[in-house]
Amino acid sequence: MGKPVDPPSGGGEIQPVDLREALEERYLAYALSTIMGRALPDVRDGLKPVHRRIVHAMRVLRLDPGQAYKKCARIVGDVMGRFHPHGDAAIYDALVRLAQDFSVRYPLVDGQGNFGNVDGDSAAAMRYTEARMTEVATLLLRGIDENAVDFRPTYNEEDEEPVVLPGAFPNLLANGSSGIAVGMATNIPPHNAAELCDAALKIIENPDATVDQLLRSIEGPDFPTGGVIVDNRATIRQAYETGRGSFRVRARWEREDATRGQWFVVVHEIPYQVQKSRLIEKIAELLQARKLPLLADIRDESAEDIRIVLEPKSKTVDPEILMESLFRLTDLESRIPLNMNVLSGGKVPKVLSLKEVLAEWLAHQREVLERRARHRLAQIERRLEILAGYLIVFLNIDDVIRIIREEDEPKQELMRFFTLSDVQAEAVLNMRLRSLRKLEEFELRREFDQLTVEKAEKEALLGSTEKQWSAVAEEVRAVRETFSKKTKLGKRRTRFADAPDHDIGDITTALIEKESVTIVLSKKGFLRGMKGHLADFSNLTFREGDGLNIAFHAMTTDKLLFVSKHGRVFTMQADKLPGGRGQGDPIRLAFDLEDKDDIAAAFTAEPERRRLMVSSEGTGFVATEGDMISGTRKGKQLMNVGKGSVVELAQEIGEGDTVAIVGENRKLLVFPLSQVPQMARGKGVRLQRYKDGGVSDAKVFKLSEGLTWSDSAGRAFLRSDEELMEWKGDRAQAGRLVPKGFPKTNKFAG
Repeated sequence: MGKPVDPPSGGGEIQPVDLREALEERYLAYALSTIMGRALPDVRDGLKPVHRRIVHAMRVLRLDPGQAYKKCARIVGDVMGRFHPHGDAAIYDALVRLAQDFSVRYPLVDGQGNFGNVDGDSAAAMRYTEARMTEVATLLLRGIDENAVDFRPTYNEEDEEPVVLPGAFPNLLANGSSGIAVGMATNIPPHNAAELCDAALKIIENPDATVDQLLRSIEGPDFPTGGVIVDNRATIRQAYETGRGSFRVRARWEREDATRGQWFVVVHEIPYQVQKSRLIEKIAELLQARKLPLLADIRDESAEDIRIVLEPKSKTVDPEILMESLFRLTDLESRIPLNMNVLSGGKVPKVLSLKEVLAEWLAHQREVLERRARHRLAQIERRLEILAGYLIVFLNIDDVIRIIREEDEPKQELMRFFTLSDVQAEAVLNMRLRSLRKLEEFELRREFDQLTVEKAEKEALLGSTEKQWSAVAEEVRAVRETFSKKTKLGKRRTRFADAPDHDIGDITTALIEKESVTIVLSKKGFLRGMKGHLADFSNLTFREGDGLNIAFHAMTTDKLLFVSKHGRVFTMQADKLPGGRGQGDPIRLAFDLEDKDDIAAAFTAEPERRRLMVSSEGTGFVATEGDMISGTRKGKQLMNVGKGSVVELAQEIGEGDTVAIVGENRKLLVFPLSQVPQMARGKGVRLQRYKDGGVSDAKVFKLSEGLTWSDSAGRAFLRSDEELMEWKGDRAQAGRLVPKGFPKTNKFAG
């Protein structure tokens, strides 16, 4: 270690600080600043500080709904200069979002000019746009001049700003919120205000109301862009009960018929926060990459309303399957998260349930009501005091005039002579002469009586919790009527439906372009897919010392089944085959095939088709190809074979009703297929008995049509039902020597 360096002279006192403690203290301060001052909304008014300051600044500028618009640059300047010490771009972005009817369910700002669009285009510069408040913003501010909320000094202590807005509108849930803080985040989708008010009224009527009771009023989120929620009610309930969850939202579409049997799919609504232009670009990219084989073209015919036209490849395409394929690959279906992490009481970050959020909003409304009532009561008491002084003056007007004209200190004399308070005496001295008319006296008495009645009402309100909740309920009902579902703004936009129950295989197949392919497997296990259906396999090339083992035709939409000699069945989608330009790839790269195992048979899968599984030792059973399909590299164990035995055949049954089996001992046995059980997996039953050797070949045929085989020269032979009499028996018998003309290869195909 080197010698410690002395601090420079005049640098002040240097104090050693523990680095860990310093980092913890500073990071905690940063985290709290982010959580409290930027990312999480207040549960009471549903606003973050920047939004609250924008609305407050617009109130100060008197930008009420009926007033003229003002330039956004003026609003942003006031917000930044007086309340929010951050960049003008961030403030303007927040202001723009509050005006976008596709971003906010109930806009707080009424914008004039270009405020962006659903395509993702940004708003015009703030010097070009103008804004004023909407009715929703005025509801949030209602009572702010009546001591409804606390104020605090602004960042430079030159002004004051509200800690929270009165919030007579259920803004947190109605407009939603999203934000990322340090170690926590919030995501609240928008809801329908009328439904929220209904649920709030239920809580006022019954504070013990359950989530199920509230969900009779609140169906679920109500997005400004509409769409269809396809989650079931249990999932939605769970999300609202815990405060965490998500919602699957799909585009709303319908089929439109055209001429000559043609049709189109027209999308009218897209999921929330999805940019239309980016959505169309993504679909076009998938179309170009041939990942949407059912779709021919996409067009954007949108004007003020969204209209995306999807043209199918052919009129025989199922529109439901077409849309399912698009929902799986594009943002036509998106998942909107729910994480109701908010500042409870404006101080504590907490994940709240639906009921807790509404209960805190109602508690805030009651507090605002109480504070406004106290403020009004104080005003009434001050006014009554002054009115009492005025009434005394009217009864003794001559004495008042004399005192004012003759006394050096008329205020003190008035207070002494008439027993007036300081406030009353000051009001009398400030009275105009025209107020001395007799008519004014009657008006003062009427005002005095009215205020006395109002004072009694306010005192009764403050003295009764029941009356306070009744008043809150009345205000909530008024909000519900203002934003009723019968109004244009209040009408529910998002619908609910069950997702169509389509087979996963149908949808997967719909995502694959249908083309013919020839599957080729070599003796050494090299697998490839050749384009088209090859008629002649003799021209296929292989590596040196290798040759053809299995070849058959299929389509790229088919599933392929590979049966191993050890009884496992592996599944592969035909479009996933290695290309046919080379010699193929080892099949062991696709499947977990044991070292000593090999492929005995391969074919396309048809779930209902049956096959006769035969082992080399003469056991077997019937299995459907549906039972053979698996979704893993390890495949599925179908046939259990004994030591030294392997799977010999996987013979297609078709319409056959009889089994012909021949052993290595050249003995043939014919017996009914009904004697062989159908199994999903296992060893099976004995089909033919041998002293030595095992199975050579087997065939399933229709007895009424007779048994056929061909020799090595290609000559065909047929034995009818009567001619097979001596070979017919029951399964597990030994059989008799093959008939004359049977191939020396012991195979039915020569």
